[in-house]
Amino acid sequence: MDESTHSLTSAENIFRRRVPAMLRVRRGVIELMFLTVLYVTYSASRLIASSDFSPARGRALDLLSFERDWRISIEGWLNHLFAQVDWLGVFGSYWYATTHYVVTVVALLWLYHRSATEYVTARRALVLATVAGLVFYLLAPTAPPRLIDGRYVDILSQHADVGWWGADASAPRGFGSWTNELAAFPSLHAGWSLWVAMVLIRAGAPRLVQLLGMAYAFTMAVVVIGTGNHWILDVLVGWLLVVMAFTTTSAWQRRIPVTAHEDGWPDVMPPIEENRR
Repeated sequence: MDESTHSLTSAENIFRRRVPAMLRVRRGVIELMFLTVLYVTYSASRLIASSDFSPARGRALDLLSFERDWRISIEGWLNHLFAQVDWLGVFGSYWYATTHYVVTVVALLWLYHRSATEYVTARRALVLATVAGLVFYLLAPTAPPRLIDGRYVDILSQHADVGWWGADASAPRGFGSWTNELAAFPSLHAGWSLWVAMVLIRAGAPRLVQLLGMAYAFTMAVVVIGTGNHWILDVLVGWLLVVMAFTTTSAWQRRIPVTAHEDGWPDVMPPIEENRR
C-alpha cells in the first residue's frame, strides 16, 4: 500500500468515526429544541387556563367526597405529618420542587444514549401523557388541598425560607404568578415519576436501578400528597395517563415500527462505497 492510499484509508476511517457522532449531536440538538418547546407550551397553556377559583374548589371537594366514599382519603393525616415533622416538611419541599425536572431530564439523557428505539417510544409516551394532562388543566381546573379553606397546610410555603421557591408556589421566588395553582388534577409530578420507573424497567436497567425507580415514583406520590399539592385521585389519574400513553404508543409502533431512519440517526454508518455512489 503506497502512502497516498494509506492516507486516503485513514481519512475514510476518521470520516466513518466522526459522521455518526455528528449525526447524534445534530439529533440531540433537535431533541433538546423539541423538548424545550414542549415545556414552554406546558407552562404557557397552564397560564391561559381559567383562574376562576369557585368551580376549581367545587371540583376539588367532589374529588375529596369521592375519596371519602371509597375510604381512600389520607390527605389530612399525611399533610399533618409533613407539617408537624420539620425535617420531613423540608425534605418534601425540596423533593417536590427539584426532582420532578432533574430526574426526568436525566432519564431522557440516559435513554437517548442507551437506545434510540426505546428513547423514541418513551419520549412519545411522555409527550402524550403531558398533553393529556394539559387538556385536563384547561378544561377542568382543580384546586389542590393547600387552597381548600385552610384545612391543609401549604408545606412549601411553610419552608420557603430555606429553599429557592417562593411562598405562593413551587416556582422560583418572584415567578409565582407564572404558575397555574389550579392545575392539581391530574398530577404530572406523579405521572412523570412513574414514567421514569417504567423507562428503567423497559430499557432493562440493572435490577437495583429499577427498584430505585419504583421507589422514586412511590416517594413522589407520598410527597405530592403530603405537601398539600395533590389529591390521591390526582396521583392515580396521573399514573393512569402514563400507563395508557405507553400502551397507546407501543400499540401504534407495532403497526408502524420505529427504525433508525425515523429516529433521525443511523445505528450503523453505511459503507463508504455506498456513500460514494
